[in-house]
Amino acid sequence: MKPFLLLATRAEDVAADGEYAAICRYSGLAPEQLHRVRLESRPMPAIDLDAYSGILVGGGPFNSSDPDEEKSAVQLRVEREFVTLLDEVVDRDFPFLGACYGVGTLGQYAGGVVDRLYGEAVGLTTVELTQEGLTDPLLAGLPPAFTAFVGHKEAMRSLPPGAVRLAFSPRAPVQMFRLRSNLYATQFHPELDLAGLTQRVEVYRHYGYFAASEADDVVNRAAARSVTEPMRILRNFVDLYRR
Repeated sequence: MKPFLLLATRAEDVAADGEYAAICRYSGLAPEQLHRVRLESRPMPAIDLDAYSGILVGGGPFNSSDPDEEKSAVQLRVEREFVTLLDEVVDRDFPFLGACYGVGTLGQYAGGVVDRLYGEAVGLTTVELTQEGLTDPLLAGLPPAFTAFVGHKEAMRSLPPGAVRLAFSPRAPVQMFRLRSNLYATQFHPELDLAGLTQRVEVYRHYGYFAASEADDVVNRAAARSVTEPMRILRNFVDLYRR
Protein backbone atom coordinates (compact mmCIF):
# COMPACT_ATOMS: atom_id res chain seq x y z
CA MET A 1 0.00 0.00 0.00
CA LYS A 2 1.16 3.50 -0.78
CA PRO A 3 1.33 5.67 2.36
CA PHE A 4 -0.94 8.57 3.16
CA LEU A 5 0.40 12.09 3.79
CA LEU A 6 -0.53 14.31 6.73
CA LEU A 7 0.12 18.03 6.31
CA ALA A 8 0.17 19.58 9.78
CA THR A 9 0.44 23.16 11.05
CA ARG A 10 0.47 22.89 14.84
CA ALA A 11 3.61 24.54 16.28
CA GLU A 12 3.24 22.99 19.72
CA ASP A 13 4.86 19.54 19.85
CA VAL A 14 2.37 18.11 22.35
CA ALA A 15 -0.64 19.05 20.21
CA ALA A 16 1.08 18.12 16.94
CA ASP A 17 2.12 14.70 18.18
CA GLY A 18 -1.27 14.11 19.78
CA GLU A 19 -3.03 14.88 16.51
CA TYR A 20 -0.70 12.55 14.57
CA ALA A 21 -1.17 9.71 17.07
CA ALA A 22 -4.96 10.11 17.01
CA ILE A 23 -5.12 10.03 13.21
CA CYS A 24 -2.98 6.90 13.16
CA ARG A 25 -5.12 5.27 15.85
CA TYR A 26 -8.51 5.95 14.32
CA SER A 27 -7.52 5.52 10.68
CA GLY A 28 -5.84 2.20 11.36
CA LEU A 29 -2.59 3.42 9.79
CA ALA A 30 0.77 2.47 11.23
CA PRO A 31 3.25 5.36 11.59
CA GLU A 32 5.19 4.19 8.54
CA GLN A 33 1.95 4.37 6.54
CA LEU A 34 1.26 8.00 7.45
CA HIS A 35 4.02 10.39 6.48
CA ARG A 36 3.87 13.74 8.25
CA VAL A 37 5.12 17.15 7.18
CA ARG A 38 4.94 19.91 9.79
CA LEU A 39 4.51 22.98 7.64
CA GLU A 40 4.87 25.41 10.53
CA SER A 41 8.51 24.34 10.91
CA ARG A 42 9.70 24.03 7.32
CA PRO A 43 8.56 24.75 3.78
CA MET A 44 6.42 22.20 2.02
CA PRO A 45 8.67 19.85 0.07
CA ALA A 46 7.92 18.81 -3.49
CA ILE A 47 5.07 16.31 -3.25
CA ASP A 48 4.69 13.55 -5.79
CA LEU A 49 1.01 12.68 -5.57
CA ASP A 50 1.64 9.38 -7.32
CA ALA A 51 3.66 8.28 -4.27
CA TYR A 52 0.64 8.57 -1.96
CA SER A 53 -2.81 7.09 -1.53
CA GLY A 54 -4.29 10.35 -0.25
CA ILE A 55 -3.68 13.57 1.68
CA LEU A 56 -4.97 14.57 5.10
CA VAL A 57 -4.75 18.08 6.52
CA GLY A 58 -4.90 18.60 10.29
CA GLY A 59 -6.23 21.54 12.25
CA GLY A 60 -4.37 24.37 13.93
CA PRO A 61 -4.52 27.96 15.10
CA PHE A 62 -4.28 29.55 11.63
CA ASN A 63 -7.42 31.43 10.53
CA SER A 64 -7.78 31.60 6.77
CA SER A 65 -10.17 34.55 6.94
CA ASP A 66 -7.85 36.88 8.88
CA PRO A 67 -6.59 39.90 6.93
CA ASP A 68 -3.18 39.25 5.37
CA GLU A 69 -1.60 42.03 7.41
CA GLU A 70 -2.54 40.15 10.61
CA LYS A 71 -1.08 36.83 9.47
CA SER A 72 2.41 35.72 10.36
CA ALA A 73 5.05 35.18 7.70
CA VAL A 74 4.77 31.44 8.39
CA GLN A 75 1.03 31.40 7.79
CA LEU A 76 1.37 33.37 4.57
CA ARG A 77 4.01 30.93 3.34
CA VAL A 78 1.85 27.93 4.24
CA GLU A 79 -1.14 29.42 2.42
CA ARG A 80 0.90 30.01 -0.73
CA GLU A 81 2.17 26.45 -0.59
CA PHE A 82 -1.34 25.07 -0.22
CA VAL A 83 -2.52 26.99 -3.27
CA THR A 84 0.24 25.45 -5.36
CA LEU A 85 -0.52 21.96 -4.04
CA LEU A 86 -4.28 22.33 -4.45
CA ASP A 87 -3.84 23.37 -8.08
CA GLU A 88 -2.78 19.79 -8.77
CA VAL A 89 -4.93 18.07 -6.13
CA VAL A 90 -8.16 19.65 -7.36
CA ASP A 91 -7.27 19.26 -11.02
CA ARG A 92 -6.68 15.52 -10.49
CA ASP A 93 -9.50 15.10 -7.96
CA PHE A 94 -6.87 13.46 -5.79
CA PRO A 95 -8.14 12.03 -2.45
CA PHE A 96 -8.03 14.83 0.13
CA LEU A 97 -9.50 15.13 3.61
CA GLY A 98 -9.02 18.38 5.48
CA ALA A 99 -10.14 18.62 9.12
CA CYS A 100 -10.95 22.06 10.58
CA TYR A 101 -8.20 24.05 8.82
CA GLY A 102 -9.08 22.00 5.75
CA VAL A 103 -12.33 23.96 5.44
CA GLY A 104 -10.34 27.17 5.16
CA THR A 105 -7.74 25.80 2.77
CA LEU A 106 -9.96 23.86 0.38
CA GLY A 107 -13.02 26.06 0.86
CA GLN A 108 -11.35 29.37 0.13
CA TYR A 109 -9.25 27.93 -2.67
CA ALA A 110 -12.38 26.70 -4.45
CA GLY A 111 -14.25 30.01 -4.05
CA GLY A 112 -16.24 29.53 -0.87
CA VAL A 113 -16.66 32.19 1.81
CA VAL A 114 -15.00 31.55 5.18
CA ASP A 115 -15.38 34.12 7.97
CA ARG A 116 -16.18 34.39 11.69
CA LEU A 117 -19.97 34.45 11.44
CA TYR A 118 -20.43 30.78 12.34
CA GLY A 119 -17.54 30.11 14.68
CA GLU A 120 -18.23 27.54 17.42
CA ALA A 121 -17.01 27.44 20.99
CA VAL A 122 -14.76 24.57 22.06
CA GLY A 123 -16.87 21.60 23.03
CA LEU A 124 -19.65 19.37 21.77
CA THR A 125 -22.02 19.78 18.87
CA THR A 126 -24.58 17.62 17.12
CA VAL A 127 -23.69 17.03 13.48
CA GLU A 128 -26.53 16.10 11.14
CA LEU A 129 -26.07 14.57 7.70
CA THR A 130 -27.80 16.02 4.67
CA GLN A 131 -29.52 13.76 2.15
CA GLU A 132 -26.31 13.79 0.15
CA GLY A 133 -24.32 12.98 3.26
CA LEU A 134 -26.47 9.94 3.99
CA THR A 135 -25.35 8.34 0.74
CA ASP A 136 -21.75 9.56 0.56
CA PRO A 137 -19.23 6.68 0.81
CA LEU A 138 -16.97 8.56 3.20
CA LEU A 139 -19.82 8.68 5.71
CA ALA A 140 -20.81 5.03 5.37
CA GLY A 141 -21.78 3.53 8.72
CA LEU A 142 -22.37 6.85 10.47
CA PRO A 143 -25.82 7.59 11.89
CA PRO A 144 -27.91 10.49 10.53
CA ALA A 145 -26.89 12.56 13.58
CA PHE A 146 -23.90 12.19 15.87
CA THR A 147 -21.90 14.08 18.47
CA ALA A 148 -18.53 15.62 17.56
CA PHE A 149 -15.98 17.98 19.04
CA VAL A 150 -15.55 21.44 17.57
CA GLY A 151 -13.69 24.61 18.45
CA HIS A 152 -12.99 27.19 15.78
CA LYS A 153 -13.10 30.94 15.36
CA GLU A 154 -14.10 30.81 11.70
CA ALA A 155 -16.35 28.63 9.55
CA MET A 156 -17.82 28.41 6.08
CA ARG A 157 -20.55 30.95 5.34
CA SER A 158 -21.20 29.75 1.79
CA LEU A 159 -20.04 26.75 -0.19
CA PRO A 160 -17.66 26.88 -3.14
CA PRO A 161 -19.37 26.62 -6.54
CA GLY A 162 -20.15 23.01 -7.32
CA ALA A 163 -19.52 21.77 -3.77
CA VAL A 164 -21.95 19.42 -2.04
CA ARG A 165 -22.93 20.03 1.58
CA LEU A 166 -22.75 16.78 3.52
CA ALA A 167 -23.35 17.85 7.12
CA PHE A 168 -24.40 20.76 9.32
CA SER A 169 -24.90 21.60 13.00
CA PRO A 170 -27.22 23.96 14.90
CA ARG A 171 -24.58 26.69 14.87
CA ALA A 172 -22.66 26.04 11.64
CA PRO A 173 -24.53 25.52 8.35
CA VAL A 174 -21.55 23.70 6.81
CA GLN A 175 -19.88 21.06 8.95
CA MET A 176 -18.69 19.00 6.00
CA PHE A 177 -18.60 19.29 2.23
CA ARG A 178 -17.33 17.46 -0.83
CA LEU A 179 -15.82 18.98 -3.94
CA ARG A 180 -15.82 16.90 -7.10
CA SER A 181 -15.73 13.20 -6.13
CA ASN A 182 -12.76 12.82 -3.78
CA LEU A 183 -12.08 16.17 -2.08
CA TYR A 184 -13.51 16.51 1.42
CA ALA A 185 -13.35 18.96 4.32
CA THR A 186 -14.86 18.83 7.80
CA GLN A 187 -15.32 21.65 10.28
CA PHE A 188 -15.55 19.25 13.22
CA HIS A 189 -12.58 17.13 14.30
CA PRO A 190 -12.89 13.49 13.19
CA GLU A 191 -9.70 12.55 15.06
CA LEU A 192 -10.62 14.07 18.41
CA ASP A 193 -11.69 12.13 21.51
CA LEU A 194 -12.06 13.45 25.06
CA ALA A 195 -8.42 12.81 25.96
CA GLY A 196 -7.30 14.69 22.86
CA LEU A 197 -9.64 17.59 23.51
CA THR A 198 -8.45 17.82 27.12
CA GLN A 199 -4.87 18.00 25.91
CA ARG A 200 -5.66 20.73 23.37
CA VAL A 201 -7.60 22.78 25.90
CA GLU A 202 -4.44 22.92 28.00
CA VAL A 203 -2.15 23.64 25.04
CA TYR A 204 -4.39 26.39 23.61
CA ARG A 205 -5.53 27.80 26.94
CA HIS A 206 -4.25 31.28 26.05
CA TYR A 207 -5.14 31.33 22.33
CA GLY A 208 -8.50 33.10 22.68
CA TYR A 209 -10.83 30.14 22.09
CA PHE A 210 -12.14 30.55 25.66
CA ALA A 211 -11.18 32.45 28.79
CA ALA A 212 -8.11 30.79 30.30
CA SER A 213 -9.82 30.59 33.69
CA GLU A 214 -12.64 28.53 32.15
CA ALA A 215 -10.47 25.66 30.85
CA ASP A 216 -11.65 23.15 33.44
CA ASP A 217 -15.28 24.05 32.76
CA VAL A 218 -14.73 23.57 29.01
CA VAL A 219 -13.42 20.06 29.62
CA ASN A 220 -16.21 19.20 32.05
CA ARG A 221 -18.87 20.28 29.57
CA ALA A 222 -17.13 18.32 26.81
CA ALA A 223 -17.31 15.17 28.93
CA ALA A 224 -21.10 15.33 29.11
CA ARG A 225 -21.60 13.15 26.01
CA SER A 226 -19.61 10.35 24.47
CA VAL A 227 -17.95 11.02 21.10
CA THR A 228 -17.45 7.81 19.12
CA GLU A 229 -18.78 8.25 15.58
CA PRO A 230 -16.68 10.92 13.77
CA MET A 231 -13.57 8.71 13.89
CA ARG A 232 -15.16 6.34 11.37
CA ILE A 233 -14.51 8.97 8.71
CA LEU A 234 -10.77 8.49 9.03
CA ARG A 235 -11.03 4.72 8.65
CA ASN A 236 -13.44 5.13 5.74
CA PHE A 237 -11.02 7.49 4.01
CA VAL A 238 -8.21 4.96 4.29
CA ASP A 239 -10.42 2.05 3.22
CA LEU A 240 -11.74 3.96 0.22
CA TYR A 241 -8.43 5.23 -1.10
CA ARG A 242 -5.67 2.83 -0.07
CA ARG A 243 -3.86 1.57 -3.17
